[in-house]
Amino acid sequence: MPASLNNPAMTKIAAFRGVIYNQEKIAELAKVVCPPYDVISPARQEYYHQLHPHNLIHILLGRDTPGEDKYKRSAGYFKDWFKKDIFIQDQKPAIYFYSHQYSVKGEKRTRLGFIACLYLEDDNPSVFRHEHTRLEPKEDRLKLLRETKANLSPIFVLFPDKKRIVQRLYEQQMKDNLPFIDITDEEKNIHKLWRLDAPDILKDIQQKMQGEHIFIADGHHRYEVACTYRDEMKKKVGNITGQEGFNYLMAYFTNTESKGLTIFAIHRLIKLESQLDFADFLAHLKGYFDIEEVQERIKFFFLMDKCSRAEHVIGMYRDKKYYLLRLKNVKILDKEMPDGSKAYRSLDVSILNSIVLKEILKLDLEDKEKISFSANVDELIERVNNDSSCIGFFLNPVKIPQIIAVALNGERMPVKSTYFYPKVLSGLVINKLE
Repeated sequence: MPASLNNPAMTKIAAFRGVIYNQEKIAELAKVVCPPYDVISPARQEYYHQLHPHNLIHILLGRDTPGEDKYKRSAGYFKDWFKKDIFIQDQKPAIYFYSHQYSVKGEKRTRLGFIACLYLEDDNPSVFRHEHTRLEPKEDRLKLLRETKANLSPIFVLFPDKKRIVQRLYEQQMKDNLPFIDITDEEKNIHKLWRLDAPDILKDIQQKMQGEHIFIADGHHRYEVACTYRDEMKKKVGNITGQEGFNYLMAYFTNTESKGLTIFAIHRLIKLESQLDFADFLAHLKGYFDIEEVQERIKFFFLMDKCSRAEHVIGMYRDKKYYLLRLKNVKILDKEMPDGSKAYRSLDVSILNSIVLKEILKLDLEDKEKISFSANVDELIERVNNDSSCIGFFLNPVKIPQIIAVALNGERMPVKSTYFYPKVLSGLVINKLE
């Protein structure tokens, strides 16, 4: 039975003694933080390795070296940086308030939230997931967690915040106080962090959060890994109180209704083994879509956005030409996607996967050799231009109500459906589980 936001929630959060970089040892914090592991390309991975000997990348996403266990190496760095006072741990438990200022298409935005620990219930009806996960990254993150015994970066979660917890905290506690971290990253985004460690304030936040439903935005793999690790530790430890560090996962909490919340689409690059008969492919598409060729790039993306307000539309790029694929009739979805709910069928990414990739192109959606992903339009277009066996497909961003509707149905969106921007930096604060 689908869940509802009217059902009572019992979300439990906790303050924690954060591990932070020692600013007496690290003068430029911007050189030691990095994005979450799953958005770092191999080239950027190498860049962060070269940027600073204490950049978190050395622990978070170490190099593959023949004959060396990179996970044990990460744990070694983690312990060594403590010994050298590169890392220090706060004396008192705190919740860390986070302001993130950034720009999208010239428009300045601010996203407010806080970092706390989320309790991992065995079967928590208050925490909803919306994306499918893959085994390979889960195995990777589990090995790292077992060795480091730390949440190196927070997962990203949303909650309705009907009590205006975030905004009131900012206005009452942060607005007139200096942050203890204030850095500008490479994209000119400004990150500020404040400590909230007064017991009465912490208690108030915890009580108000109990009635909130939680929706995971980024970090599905790490959430599932944290649950697996908790179960392992329960068996290993035996008698537990429930307050052990492994029962919690560090998370960044922000409001679903925030004007500072931005979602980008993640587009698809399809590489075909044999030369595609493009005319035949278009003929098959016409059975489902009205197709319009658009010459100008600016006009194409303008029309994609405009059309999305009233109908289902997918963009396509091939041979330096842009195509708008407009679904002819929503009744097509009942026939082609009978197993999904209306909320799931309404996702353009579901339509792309089911009709175009599976039905027409006969692709295995798990085939990483033929299907790759990018939130960067320029990168995708360039790759299509450089490889005649490729087609690019563009999507409009998924909206928050769609994410919530799918999650409440207990369904999962296709892999790489959402790109929440900007990412929460890794290295601002770490949660040590022991």
